[in-house]
Amino acid sequence: MTNVAVIGTGYVGLVTGVVLSEIGHTVTCIDIDEKKVEMMKQGKSPIYEPGLDELLVKNISKNRLYFTTNHKEAFANSEIVLIAVGTPQSESGAADLQYIKQAAKDIAHNVTNDTVVVVKSTVPIGTNDLVENIIQENLVANVKVDVVSNPEFLREGHAIHDTFHGDRIAIGAESKEAGDKVEELFAPLNVPIVRTNRRSAEMIKYAANAFLAVKISYINQIANLCEQLGADVDAVADGIGMDHRIGRAFLNAGLGYGGSCFPKDTEALAYLARENEVDLSIVEAAILANHRQSEMFTKKIIDKFQGNIEGKTLAILGVAFKPNTDDIREAPSLKIISSLLKQGAKVKVFDPVVKDLGYINPSIEYCDSVSDCITDVDATLLVTEWQEFIDCDWEALIKYPKVPLLLDGRNALSIERLSIFGWDIDRIGIVPKLK
Repeated sequence: MTNVAVIGTGYVGLVTGVVLSEIGHTVTCIDIDEKKVEMMKQGKSPIYEPGLDELLVKNISKNRLYFTTNHKEAFANSEIVLIAVGTPQSESGAADLQYIKQAAKDIAHNVTNDTVVVVKSTVPIGTNDLVENIIQENLVANVKVDVVSNPEFLREGHAIHDTFHGDRIAIGAESKEAGDKVEELFAPLNVPIVRTNRRSAEMIKYAANAFLAVKISYINQIANLCEQLGADVDAVADGIGMDHRIGRAFLNAGLGYGGSCFPKDTEALAYLARENEVDLSIVEAAILANHRQSEMFTKKIIDKFQGNIEGKTLAILGVAFKPNTDDIREAPSLKIISSLLKQGAKVKVFDPVVKDLGYINPSIEYCDSVSDCITDVDATLLVTEWQEFIDCDWEALIKYPKVPLLLDGRNALSIERLSIFGWDIDRIGIVPKLK
């Protein structure tokens, strides 16, 4: 088994480090936040991810998983160093590589053994070349360092499962020996391997996320048209999804995509295309459609009140950008809440995991349960399709709101079933079935 160091303990870094320790490697995760490191040493995950806490505790107890703020300590016996730091979006739309560059310098200044550096962060094409150049220019010890691209394909909320049961592992290497070493690292997972060069591996990640984003925006636009024409987008999605060339996945109409990947990666890919004078209008259109989707939902709400929601109390069920995560980055809920507040509405919020939004706007009333959230409201908005919301006893809940108006932004609830209970339910791209 291999000694591994992981720079960065966000979703990618922590999940990858924990899983590598679970399959037998000895892993040291590095983070500059001392409080965060102390928390992880005690077996407490700083992020919400199903199954992560149990594996964290298990592998710390087996002495296969360590945490530190000290790079030199982490690199002392490491044969492989993974870079899993953030690449946030800059104002121009390009990926901000400051943390990648710093990680490369930290490696150059502190490694004392021959090392394979693996870039797991999602980065623009050519970034692995940049990492290699920075390391070579700043290398202190007389050691050999190879750089390999190995982008992650994890879904937040399913990251542990996706690591153990991934569709593929992409390894981009200019050196066969270095690529072989990375393939050997992940071999116990028994996941299909794609071997290529570094730039192609970088592009695989961007191209995959952009394709899925396009698919989401496409079905959302079809849903909007279905709504005007009296068609049912769920039936349409089922029908086209049965075509094996298309597939049913990511054809769920709703409020659009959010989170730390799709918004950032589509913008970064579009920026790269503009910089290289390549027409990537399909991706540009998907980005625009995604921005408009939550705006259209907000307009639908306002239209329910004849264009004026001032003084109305609205319940928001779900804040996280998707179920089974506490991540609110680029979450549609934030845009919707902001817009409703600007229009003079009072907003009540409940999410099973995200527990406070006061730092975003102190006027938001945060609730402890669905019943508390919908009590005396003029409308209820389902924004994140948590299973807890889908499984609610909607018949019993009908007594709490002032008005039993329910706008399902995720098409997660049954119009027929809830209508029987007395709810006036509205979904995206779906009209009630004819009797």
